Amino acid sequence: MEILFSSLLGKRKEKISDVYEATGISRTTLTNLYYEREQNIQMKTLLKLCDYFQVPLEELISYEPTKKGESL
Repeated sequence: MEILFSSLLGKRKEKISDVYEATGISRTTLTNLYYEREQNIQMKTLLKLCDYFQVPLEELISYEPTKKGESL
């Protein structure tokens, strides 16, 4: 899974603090998303970010299924 949060911020020339102030999502969570360190992202967090950026979920995260026989 690839989190595209940092690229969305860059395209819009916004800062983590802008998103924090507008959404109330913790700075720690946003920073972890930015550096792709977050493992278990809550759906409500993803939806808040989609609403904030006005994008569908697939523009916020990208996922390629693993092939049969491969492990995560």
